[in-house]
Amino acid sequence: MAENMLKFVSVPQAQPDKRSATERNTDFNEIYRSFALSSAEEQSSRCSQCGIPFCSIHCPLGNNIPDWLKLTAEGRMREAYEVSSATNNFPEICGRICPQDRLCEGNCVIEKGFESVTIGAVERFITDTAFDEGWVSPKMPSRERSTSIGIVGAGPAGLAAAEQLRAQGHVVHVYDRHDRVGGLLIYGIPGFKLEKHIVERRHDLMTQSGIVFHLNTAIGATDGEGQVSFETLRGRHDAVLIATGVYKTREMGGPGVGLPGIVQALGYLTASNRLSLGDTVADFDSGLLDARGKDVVVIGGGDTAMDCVRTAVRQGARSVKCLYRRDRANMPGSLREVKNAEEEGVEFVWLAAPEAFVGDDKVEGVRAVRMKLGLPDASGRQSVEPVEGSDFTLKADLVIKALGFDPEPLQSDWAQPDLGVSRWGTLKVDHLSFMTNMPGVFAAGDIVRGASLVVWAIKDGRDAAVQIHDWIEQQALTSAVAAE
Repeated sequence: MAENMLKFVSVPQAQPDKRSATERNTDFNEIYRSFALSSAEEQSSRCSQCGIPFCSIHCPLGNNIPDWLKLTAEGRMREAYEVSSATNNFPEICGRICPQDRLCEGNCVIEKGFESVTIGAVERFITDTAFDEGWVSPKMPSRERSTSIGIVGAGPAGLAAAEQLRAQGHVVHVYDRHDRVGGLLIYGIPGFKLEKHIVERRHDLMTQSGIVFHLNTAIGATDGEGQVSFETLRGRHDAVLIATGVYKTREMGGPGVGLPGIVQALGYLTASNRLSLGDTVADFDSGLLDARGKDVVVIGGGDTAMDCVRTAVRQGARSVKCLYRRDRANMPGSLREVKNAEEEGVEFVWLAAPEAFVGDDKVEGVRAVRMKLGLPDASGRQSVEPVEGSDFTLKADLVIKALGFDPEPLQSDWAQPDLGVSRWGTLKVDHLSFMTNMPGVFAAGDIVRGASLVVWAIKDGRDAAVQIHDWIEQQALTSAVAAE
């Protein structure tokens, strides 16, 4: 009903209620409360139903956003869920962790002053409602096939591909070196952005659909306990998808960089998430990865850095500072996350870069230099250069390096020197077929495109699944013709 839409001129933008900083700083629970149905309907009614929906165009998955907003505004929640889940395997996850301010909401045609539709919050509400009402069920195939596919990596790309391939009837086996399904969704992203039961219930659904998970199983050069060689994997399956993601943290140089108390972001976040899951973490118990009572400095300006500063606050740090070489406008992370961090007591030190680390037996401070902005670089952001004589020192008992991630060396780790890689260490694929230079071996997600967003990993996993299915069908057809 058209009268239910176009209400952005009379209804202001509203996010779901957010717990106060005082309350949320004491736990790792999600900070946003859920919409009430009436609020979700009201916010959805603000959609302008424009002729060219830039929200969909700028969504990597091409989600049919205006369609499910209209259905939500009309109270047709089950239909809204069907439309939302048709293009996205994990809409409740994307609704929580996607940087909507840079994607769909950031490209809404509603002008500033009226503010964009709160797309992410509605997306989350739709699927959470579907789970509550029992509308979500495993994706079961209409017919079974004898073909088997092995997927390396149980992160978002691997999981999306697994679900799509299983729906086609293939036998799907997923291998992961960790003890839980989800990859960075479990171990990298803190609970205050994504509570872990959200991922675990998806794992349960996929198991019910018939997907077989081999956890605590690494892929390596040889077969052994807890390890399967890549050659054995290829022999087991008709096709293999590599979706390992990128976990190798980037390093930095400078005097004192090896001092105790300087740690990598992923190790720090993994320890915190494992504690929340009830695991024992030796480096946390020893105090190495515990920010309690410490002056913490996080180096970096991406979403991982935001996760680190906000985790340190919840661990009871004495002070938390984020050191970033550019300014707020040029940072790669979500500005919504910056705002949340500031509310929680994080201090941002803009236009500053580390030069050295101070201390004798352990880190005691970060010596930094002020930076000034120059012309835009290849990324479109303004370049930076140091300001002479502007050195200063920040007190620090714990320094967390959040500088990004690179691929691990699969050629050597898996004894596959012929596996094609780029100069950045990512796997080379044919970008139409997702196939590597090895027949029947495909790759998708961050291991191909480099460290990126979860929504892009889901997109790549879905697209790779289509190509794998088509390749297997073509192989079967070729074999049948040859046999005649």
